[in-house]
Amino acid sequence: MLGQAELDDLLSRREKINYDIHPLGPDTSISCCALRQELAKEANVPSVNKKGPEESLSGKIRSFFGFGGARKNGNALPPKTRFSIFYFLIALLLIAYLQQFLFAPKVETIPYGQFKQSLAEGNVTKLIIGPENITGTTKGKDKKPDQRFTTVRVDDPNLVKELDERKVDYSGLYESKFLSTLLSWLVPIAIFFLIWRFAMKKMGPGMGVMSFAKSKAKLFAQSEMKVTFADVAGIDEAEGELLEVVEFLKYPEKFQKLGGRIPKGVLLVGSPGTGKTLLAKAVAGEAKVPFFSISGSEFVEMFVGVGASRVRDLFSQAASQAPCIIFIDELDALGKARGMNVLGGNDEREQTLNQLLVEMDGFQSNKGVIIMAATNRPEILDPALLRPGRFDRQVVIDRPDIKGREAILKIHSNNVRLGPDVDLGKIASLTPGFVGADLANLVNEAALLAARKDKETVSSAEFDEAIDRVVGGLEKKNRVMNPLEKEIVAFHESGHAIVAESLEHADHVHKISIIPRGIGALGYTQQRPTEDRYLMTRSELLDRLAVLLGGRVAEELVFGETSTGAQNDLQRATDIARSMVAEYGMSDLLGPVTYERPRQAMFLPESFSHAKTYSETRATQIDEEISNVMEKAQERVRNILSERRQVLNDLARLLSQKEMVQGEELRKMLSESAAKTETAPS
Repeated sequence: MLGQAELDDLLSRREKINYDIHPLGPDTSISCCALRQELAKEANVPSVNKKGPEESLSGKIRSFFGFGGARKNGNALPPKTRFSIFYFLIALLLIAYLQQFLFAPKVETIPYGQFKQSLAEGNVTKLIIGPENITGTTKGKDKKPDQRFTTVRVDDPNLVKELDERKVDYSGLYESKFLSTLLSWLVPIAIFFLIWRFAMKKMGPGMGVMSFAKSKAKLFAQSEMKVTFADVAGIDEAEGELLEVVEFLKYPEKFQKLGGRIPKGVLLVGSPGTGKTLLAKAVAGEAKVPFFSISGSEFVEMFVGVGASRVRDLFSQAASQAPCIIFIDELDALGKARGMNVLGGNDEREQTLNQLLVEMDGFQSNKGVIIMAATNRPEILDPALLRPGRFDRQVVIDRPDIKGREAILKIHSNNVRLGPDVDLGKIASLTPGFVGADLANLVNEAALLAARKDKETVSSAEFDEAIDRVVGGLEKKNRVMNPLEKEIVAFHESGHAIVAESLEHADHVHKISIIPRGIGALGYTQQRPTEDRYLMTRSELLDRLAVLLGGRVAEELVFGETSTGAQNDLQRATDIARSMVAEYGMSDLLGPVTYERPRQAMFLPESFSHAKTYSETRATQIDEEISNVMEKAQERVRNILSERRQVLNDLARLLSQKEMVQGEELRKMLSESAAKTETAPS
């Protein structure tokens, strides 16, 4: 701080300078106190908010060639007084240009024949003979100055003899090729350097040739992580498990003072689309820490050792950013169990996995680095990954129930203008088995349909249409069926619907349609479950089996034969019957015995056949029992439809006319038919 004497002296000098340069008029007054404060501020507080001068051309050129940008030191000279070598080079090139084209004497290029003619006429006064060119001067005409000329030298053995005869002053010229040879090497190298430099700047940081073995993880800073637990719904149990991780990242001393440690690795397991990656982002967003995101396939390369190097680099970066989260998506691409391939292992993948195991085992949890991974194939992971000390906590993210689906729909419809008739609870009941990604796609499809119709809001009709599009595919408006096929499809779907409404344990019918959708669906019967079920009794399975056979039996009753439209129904019905007999122990003949299947995918569809684990005799008994279950179910369905034959005919006729019938209309028809049956005389 300045003392009072120094401040008064500085004030007096400032006033003198202002007076000498800009004399104050009689109407101008200066506040001494304000001036004192201004001078004190200038003397003690450096200007940190002032923006520096814009980057000059020389700075851009220096940055392009890799010599750094313009100096931004506050103690440097002002830009006008700073010397730059680039200004000197530009001035030198300008002078050379002026010297070459403005001040240099003009030299005329003439053909060799014209030169020989001037030589014969005695006009050539001086000559310089070079290896490729001949330069000289000719006498000026009419008191004009001598004119310089140049011509290309040709093979002329008598040239020197003619010059001697005419006593022309001539001399030879030795041209050194050192400079041209040097330039022939340097210019291509310089061009390649400029191209390489341009490519490196376009590739950006971390993508150069020397960064081949560097980690490709994307780093998201705290300010970039906008996802929180408020954006996640339907997986409350998983959220509760991960809240502990958030608390550790926020308040690590809370656990450390009691001697506890947070799990080093958290493995998120679930079906595709359940929100594993979203949940990991929410953890980072809640904890306000950096987030490293990378896929398991990005570690493995063709060259052995690259993946292990990327693992080391990833953990090194994470340690420098601690506390942070490392998220490895699709861990099964990297952590597949070693030794599963009998034909030989993948050395690069196994080395990368070994390096990951070493890094996780040597990582201290008190460093504040949490390792999270996601997979939908936990059964193929290496056991060393799942042991305590590595991924020692597994969080299973299941498909959401009806309440979870409703909460997810509320989140995804926050920015969608919903109509007053939209009931998200009803939509959630119509979408059993949907995961978060499916529900997000459903809301988006409904909004697109409403926008296509130029509506102001999204109504329930658009949501119904969106469900049909997601489940069954696009509507085939241009597919034309002949009357017989349309009638067969109408009776087929009517059979499904009537059987579903006639059985106690079957789900209620929501909609019946004979509008073709998708690849091969000529119609469908949509059922709406009243609640989510996690256990199925024998009676419920038999009712579901009967509903699947309703369409085929209806075709038999009406047309006397079946069509290929029941192929998918038969396949699903046979799977249910086989599971009842061979897995669930629901066969009276075989008793409470299950015939285990081999280890299979937990969250992905099966894509392989099962090997038999029983004798041929037992296989024959299983096949006979499956046929027995199917025949009994078919006979049961035939009795149901025979009793309601009139309703079957009326519903099929109504479907042929309207192409879509709601479940309420079907229930009304069944109730009217039952009332007529009760009032009819016996």
